[in-house]
Amino acid sequence: MSSKNLYIASSEPNSGSLIITIGIIELLKSRIDKIAFFRPIVMETSSLDHDIHFMIEYFNLSQTPQESYGFTLREIEELLSENKEAYIIERLIERYRSLEEQHDFVLIQGLDQASFSKMLSYNFNHLVAKNLQAPYVSVLNGNNKTYEQLIHEIDMERVSLKNEYVESIALFLNRLDPHAYRSFQEYEYDQSLPIFFMQEIDELNRISVAEVKRSLGCRLLIGKDLERDIYRPKIAAMQIEHLLDRIENNDLIIVPGDRLDIILAILYANSAKDFPSIAAILLTGGLIPPENFLTLLHGIDTLNLPILSIDSDTYQSTVMIDAIIPTFQPDQHRKIALAMGEFMNAIDIELLLDRIHTIHTDIMTPAMFEYALYQRARTSRKRIVLPESADERILRSAEILLRRDAVDLILLGNEQQILHHANQLGIDISKATIIDPSISEWREHYVDQFYRMRSHKGLSFQTAQEAMTHYSYFATMMVYNNHADGMVSGAIHTTQDTILPALQIIKTLPSISLVSSLFFMCLETKVLVYADCAINQDPTASELAEIAITSASSAASFGIQPRIAMLSYSTGTSGHGDDVDKVREATRIVQERYPELLIEGPIQYDAAIDPDVAKIKLPDSPVAGQATIFIFPDLNTGNNTYKAVQRSSHAIAIGPILQGLNKPINDLSRGCKIADIVNTVLITAIQAQSERV
Repeated sequence: MSSKNLYIASSEPNSGSLIITIGIIELLKSRIDKIAFFRPIVMETSSLDHDIHFMIEYFNLSQTPQESYGFTLREIEELLSENKEAYIIERLIERYRSLEEQHDFVLIQGLDQASFSKMLSYNFNHLVAKNLQAPYVSVLNGNNKTYEQLIHEIDMERVSLKNEYVESIALFLNRLDPHAYRSFQEYEYDQSLPIFFMQEIDELNRISVAEVKRSLGCRLLIGKDLERDIYRPKIAAMQIEHLLDRIENNDLIIVPGDRLDIILAILYANSAKDFPSIAAILLTGGLIPPENFLTLLHGIDTLNLPILSIDSDTYQSTVMIDAIIPTFQPDQHRKIALAMGEFMNAIDIELLLDRIHTIHTDIMTPAMFEYALYQRARTSRKRIVLPESADERILRSAEILLRRDAVDLILLGNEQQILHHANQLGIDISKATIIDPSISEWREHYVDQFYRMRSHKGLSFQTAQEAMTHYSYFATMMVYNNHADGMVSGAIHTTQDTILPALQIIKTLPSISLVSSLFFMCLETKVLVYADCAINQDPTASELAEIAITSASSAASFGIQPRIAMLSYSTGTSGHGDDVDKVREATRIVQERYPELLIEGPIQYDAAIDPDVAKIKLPDSPVAGQATIFIFPDLNTGNNTYKAVQRSSHAIAIGPILQGLNKPINDLSRGCKIADIVNTVLITAIQAQSERV
């Protein structure tokens, strides 16, 4: 029997139940469209409840804070003192049902049991979960506890759940220190209740520059990298030569706003290769440097370091910073990626999803598609090489992917320069492999190999040597030699720079004569495939057929059932002319080579996508009105159409994704954003997993 809800709760504060909640919603988002978040009890009012606001904003949930909770803790305790437990449960069910009626799934998060008063001698969360008929996930806090203490807590939680007749589907033991974590790797337990073990993540206990700015009401004078974590606040109240000896990575330097000498010295030192990279500078006393000084700083192109200003004095500011409690915020993408990487490493994805018994849906939203990419990539991790490591977007994307443990990454370039750049940005890419092509042990082999490969085309040995100085060629040779499983490039290079080495080295599949491209067009409730919108200017009928066949294979490998619409300006037999005849011939070729494929052509776009139009123009077609793959007759039509749909319907366009190559190579737009890079790398990894037609 499928379930429409799940209850998550912890027995004590700071157990990390929010991380578990985020992780489970990310799992469900790949399968379920409309998810709601509900807290039966909040500490105060919903406007102040951190977790409700986090979930609504981060997951863009279609609910208001007022709909997202039942009672405040004070209300609950007053009602319990009046013996109105039955009223509490009745009201909670009523509030919950109003969310359930509008959504496919409701994730319920309880208040930790320690927050309740002594009058509750039983676990209130278990009682609520039972009355809401919600399967239960327990979260235990392993921080600063011995192995024996935690074994006892696990046993107590099992007994309590059993006595309350609550369906328990999993237990998370979170925030374990390394010793306890290792001990539990040998722990034998009753397999009827899966237990997942997660380590303490020190970085989640650190405050960010943004939290300092937000909590203290600071003014941002310079810089933009507010997501960076602060390891320690440090007062700069000594001579510069002594201060420089004491600065460490990720310090927050606190200095009076009129000490321009210290500010300049810190900024200069921060840009040096062999000097620690600080997180930010906080100017105290309400003292703002003069305008000409700020103009000087604004003129430094590479200055990302935030400089904040606060009215309080240095001592007061330091005390207030020490009092800030770190919290998860929706814009803390680095922390969230790190937490989700730990969560995914801890769980058995299929086992947990099977235990939740979720309802499956045919709807595919952009969020569902993107979350599914992460899950697919993780099933068999692949090595993806990124040759453009000098680009900040590439480094930031690499950190997200590495923290989520979705792929293994190889960055090309000078290791010292890459690490210095990452250090200046406050980015952790320590899990990446860095290879410098200029000193690589593979370089001579690649030169010889490329020369043998292309000498019959007139390539000289010297030209082969020069080619391997270009990172795109070197990266492509890595893929050819299985030193990497795929490559993503194009953030700072042209499409030609990416495709030409691929055609010369990787070459096309035996059954395919040309490379083509597709876009995954993520509409509100479905994901469509558009091809070819980026490469082939005016394909012939046979080439158009190949694009359709390859696109069907690509779509199927990403869980999209191929229903191919061969687009033209007429539908069926209504039109004639060279352009229509080309599409008609391409359709015939596909049907002859792959009779099992569902394909219709020529067909107009409206008849392909709109069921009502399809009933009029092609009433008996298995494709019309429900096409998933749209093959455009030429590049002009395809490129303009995908951009028109993207802009007019606010669709997310992921691509171009190259297809037809023996191994996965993918191109980026030079205007790409971090999310585009992340998605393209994930798709490349999934392509590397798949058998190619």
